This record gives sequence, structure tokens and C-alpha cells, in this order.
Amino acid sequence: MPERILVVDDDPDILQFVRMNLEMDGFDVELAGGGREALEKVAADPPDLMLLDVMMPEMDGLTVLRRMRSDPSTANVPVIVLTARSLAEDRVKGLDLGADDYITKPFDLEELIARIRTVLRRSQQLRDLSPLTGLPGNFQITAELERRVDRQKDFALIHADLDNFKAYNDHYGFLRGDAVIGFTAKILTDAAAQVTESDSFVGHVGGDDFITIIEDYNAEPYCEYIVRHFDDGILDFYDTADALQGYIEVTDRRGERQAYPVCSLSMGVASTSRRSITSAWEASAAASEMKEVAKQTAGTNYQIDRRT
Repeated sequence: MPERILVVDDDPDILQFVRMNLEMDGFDVELAGGGREALEKVAADPPDLMLLDVMMPEMDGLTVLRRMRSDPSTANVPVIVLTARSLAEDRVKGLDLGADDYITKPFDLEELIARIRTVLRRSQQLRDLSPLTGLPGNFQITAELERRVDRQKDFALIHADLDNFKAYNDHYGFLRGDAVIGFTAKILTDAAAQVTESDSFVGHVGGDDFITIIEDYNAEPYCEYIVRHFDDGILDFYDTADALQGYIEVTDRRGERQAYPVCSLSMGVASTSRRSITSAWEASAAASEMKEVAKQTAGTNYQIDRRT
């Protein structure tokens, strides 16, 4: 599906010129002849990117940008501002207000399209980052896994999942739960940095699930590093009394008190060293199956799929 660009300018000739060329380049283009119309259109259906002229009567582009950034429904729409070559102050103000890029009039068409594609690509990457951990999300995880499969080089996929995390969240609250998620992300990325020289990938599926894609021969050292460091570090996130007794007590929906052990991490590993993996789905299914096997053992541990 083509990306949708909203072009905002009070000059109808510029609007038609830009629309014609962007459409020839494969974009879906909408037009707005002024600031108020632009705000109405972006609020009704936010585009993938806005190309916004600064110098407009009635409502200038900087006012439009300021109002967009103060409205949660439009705050994250990427914006490239069009400014007059002589007005450097407008470029500075636009960037201060949250513009993603700028281009000066008169502009080179090839440069404009290149800047649009760069901002769109950067925006997609940022949208797919977990706001909690800063790690890549599902879109990039899938793309990376498919890339590894297509390369037909050996790799391992590790699915890591926190145990007893819901009980922790219920007992201590979501802010401390977020801190545990952040700690887990750091342990996983630290492990990748310690045992690999390059070509490792750590992503956050969401919630308490994480994915690592790594060289197949580094999978076991990676998991061993996590086993050594996770169980000690997680105790820092518990009250002293709970850490000493090794569990927390949480009231379930029936009003009964249940004891839940300290959070641990279960990891399932699917590796091409034992058998060929021909699809991202196959790798994901095998790693998830091994993760469930790992959950049957208390404490942080891992299970490698050793089937041939």
C-alpha cells in the first residue's frame, strides 16, 4: 500500500506540481491549500507524512506544526517543512517545534523525494521500537528472521519469556514491572555484547517476551551468560523481605493467597546446527516449543531443540 503524503501550500501551482511528481514516484497524495484545512485533514485521517509550507496567509506552517505537536492524535505525524532559502530562522523554529526535516524553496525534486523517503524510513523504524526498552519490535524481528533464513547461513533463534511476571506486576505495580522489563532487556543485550563480536539481534516482542537472533555456535554461551546474571540481578527489584523468602504472596480472583517465586527467565532455542530451518514460522514455532519445556524447570534456564 503506497505511503500517503499530505502536501500543504497556499500556491496551487506548487501543489499540483508536487502532487504530479510524487504520484509518479508511487505515493498517494492529498492536498491542502492552507493551515486550517491541513489541521482538519490531518486530524480526520493522519497521513504517513506531511509536507508543510511555512509561509502561508491566515495560519502559517509553524502554527500548524505547533498545534499538531500539542495534539496526541497528530503529535507523531512526520513533517518536512518547506522554507524560503533566505529565512534560516524559520528552519530553526521548525526543527525546535518538532519538524523531522526541512527543504528550502526553490527545491530540487530529486532531493525532495530522497528526503521524504528518508523521513518515512526513519519514522517506520521509530514506530517499531518498543517505547519501554528501545528494542526493535515485531516488524523488525520478522524482517531480521526472514533475512537470516534467506541467507541460508547458520543461526539460532532464542525466545525468552519472564516467569511469574504477572504476579510481580499485581503485587508491586506496573512502574516496578516496567523496571523489570528494562532490566531483562539490558541483560539480553549485555549477553549479546559479551559473547558475540557482531551479527546479533535482540528484539522485544511485547510484554515479557523477547527474541534474540544470534550465530548458532554462540547460542549456548549466550544463554549461560543470562543464567549466571539474571537470577542475582532480579533480586534487586524485590523488597528485602520478599527477596529473602524467595517468593511474594498475591491474592487471586477467588480471594485466596498464592505464593509466587521470584521472577526467572525461560529460554527456548531453535538452531540450524541441528536441522535446516526453511521459514521464519518454523524457527519461531520450534523456539516457542522449547521455551515451554524450559518453563517446567524452576529458575532461569534454557532448552535447545536438539532434534534432527
